[in-house]
Amino acid sequence: MRGRLGRDFAWLWSAYAASTYGTWLAFGAFPLIAVRVLDSSAVAVALLEAAGLTVAAVVAFALGPWVEHRAKRPVMITMDLVRFVAMVSVPAAYGLGLLSYGQLLVVSIISGTAGIAFSAASGAYLKHLVRGADLLAANGRFEGTAWAATAAGPPLGGALAGLLGPVVTVLADAVSYLLSAFAILRVRAGDVATPRGRATGLRPADLLHGGRLILGDGVLRGLFLNSILVGGLIMATAPLLAVLLLGQYHLPAWQYGLAFGIPALGGLLGARLSVRLVSRHGRHRVMIVFGWLRSVFPLGLALVQPGVPGLVTVIVVEGLLITCMGVFNPIYATERLRRVPAGHAARVLSTWSAVGKLLQAALMVGWGLLATLTSPLAAITLSGVLLLATPLLLPRRTPSVAVAANTSGCDVRVG
Repeated sequence: MRGRLGRDFAWLWSAYAASTYGTWLAFGAFPLIAVRVLDSSAVAVALLEAAGLTVAAVVAFALGPWVEHRAKRPVMITMDLVRFVAMVSVPAAYGLGLLSYGQLLVVSIISGTAGIAFSAASGAYLKHLVRGADLLAANGRFEGTAWAATAAGPPLGGALAGLLGPVVTVLADAVSYLLSAFAILRVRAGDVATPRGRATGLRPADLLHGGRLILGDGVLRGLFLNSILVGGLIMATAPLLAVLLLGQYHLPAWQYGLAFGIPALGGLLGARLSVRLVSRHGRHRVMIVFGWLRSVFPLGLALVQPGVPGLVTVIVVEGLLITCMGVFNPIYATERLRRVPAGHAARVLSTWSAVGKLLQAALMVGWGLLATLTSPLAAITLSGVLLLATPLLLPRRTPSVAVAANTSGCDVRVG
């Protein structure tokens, strides 16, 4: 795989792996610091999560055009360094006795915004670096890495936080961004940027251009609506599942970690199967089948009960769901990159990410209110029912896209 995709892809993949493992190692560190170090209330912790997500998403609309007109590797390196400085400020302030809730909020916003810009630049650069059929293999490699980090990071981070405190995992996350920047520096392939038109500066219409490109393509529109709704409905239940398992059912913390660590291995399996399934059954058929399957399994969470049976139910349901996502996500990501004009990839990807995060924040609040009025299990069940309709948004067919080298207004640079 590495030989076929090339040395430059290997360095780009290494950068992704370093930052992804760092992120999952520090998963939950900010809420833990807010509660145990700063004695923050539950409302303040919720605000910390929602505000960082929302502000970063809003800022990302302006970042898309900015990223689009710049060489992508310098943008990725800059965003890694920004995230390093922001994250390392937390253990530094803690050591000096100056850490505050306000600083956590600012760091959350900065790191989230930089993360969106990095993802937009790296997606555009991947489209430039990897061509043709190898794009699915590359996305499969990223997907497998993401799920492996999801399985290993939180348990290891939890152990480190228990031994040395949650601030240590934030420091490890900061260092991971330095490692990512170093790996990107090792990429030697040419870069890509879209030339500016005659007009200079950022126009209001530029902020909506990514959305127009998405909605103007029937396949992209269906993938977009499906992905943001599935992601939003699944993420909306994550806090409720924690309340249900840890609060109402009194599941031990280590069992709760197993409930989400073990299923993540299914994502790694699914990512490895994705290319093989596509080669045997075709890209569109596999995407539709696993798009339907991933919408069915979450309803199984309605059957969760206290004790070991409930734990087993969560592991099985989440395992099946994540395995399907592991197969589906590389195909969906590849189809998205294939259909996005190369000169506008960064803008489309930043808009896609921003709208998805805004919807996630809104649904988290809405489902939290629904759980308060009814129960966490009732709200989780409703999410499962609504997910059953999301595959109807998937495109019924995916017409081929004509691919031509550097014909979409991109300025390809060497070095």
